Amino acid sequence: MKNLEEKSKEIEFALKEFASSINSITNSTGDMSSLVEATSKLELKNIDHYERLIRDEFVNYSNLFMQSKWKFWVRPIKELTWLDVISSDGYKREEGLYALSGAAPNAFFLTLVIRRLNDWVPQVREAAKEVIPSIIEKSKPEDVIEALTAVFLNWDSWGKIAKADRQMLLHISSTKSLAVGFKSKLISSISGPMPSLFSQLGRTPILDECLNEIANNAMQPHMRAKAFRSLFEKRIFWIVGQEWKWTDKVYNKGKLIPVIAERKISVKIPFSDLLNRSAFDRSSIVRQVSAEFLIRDIDSLGNQTRTIAEKFAADKSNTVSERGRFILKKLDEMALNNN
Repeated sequence: MKNLEEKSKEIEFALKEFASSINSITNSTGDMSSLVEATSKLELKNIDHYERLIRDEFVNYSNLFMQSKWKFWVRPIKELTWLDVISSDGYKREEGLYALSGAAPNAFFLTLVIRRLNDWVPQVREAAKEVIPSIIEKSKPEDVIEALTAVFLNWDSWGKIAKADRQMLLHISSTKSLAVGFKSKLISSISGPMPSLFSQLGRTPILDECLNEIANNAMQPHMRAKAFRSLFEKRIFWIVGQEWKWTDKVYNKGKLIPVIAERKISVKIPFSDLLNRSAFDRSSIVRQVSAEFLIRDIDSLGNQTRTIAEKFAADKSNTVSERGRFILKKLDEMALNNN
């Protein structure tokens, strides 16, 4: 796997080629093919780094070619490109957004556009709000899913995005084709922060009908555990931001704590069904959740409670076995009290 530095070098080379082509006599709009290829391989979790790199390096390369010995043959650059949406000039970012048409070249460039909803210039945010629905509609569904995933995983730190713009993106993600794609991603991904994505998508009913499927089939144990927990609790919760909490005002000490929101969900699956399936999951992470909820509702299964508690008590995971022993102890206490 290439590291961040190696990938950055590839982008710099592609930017140099693009800057050269955009300043040529024969093609003033430029050839983005190398840049699209380079950015298609990137992990969007590092998009902050790549956005700064592209913004700074593209200006340098553009200036370099404009000052070359061929400068008298070069036509002025008038055409706007996908890179103008991250220009250091707010007017150019706004103009660049309104000039966009057609599908995004890939998920990376689509993410750059969506990130303008958190731009520090209000006019740029407004422009992004106007053009994003059309661009998303024309883009490949797989690119849209990757771009929205990158946004949803980071937007709790966005301070300038409007509530209405968050709702717009959530509404877009709820369309049938994208909902199916998100479900597939949550189930099939073997790495990545899928539980966090699940929480953000849970702001809307997009996943409600497939919670059971995710709980049964997700590749990541933490994802299955998150889905089972939501089914047990009949709610999905997510982080909406952070707030400052003082720990010692005298010494001016404190910390940022997450702000949690939740949405109730309708669950028609019997508690016994959820417990039996989660109790026999192949991962101890899921079995821990199962044991936790048996403790919370120890009377729910009647005589079967002891059988499952004994299974938990014999579990190879210390955390699960401790909970199993605790349940057995509580059952013994309850039996003595009844006698």
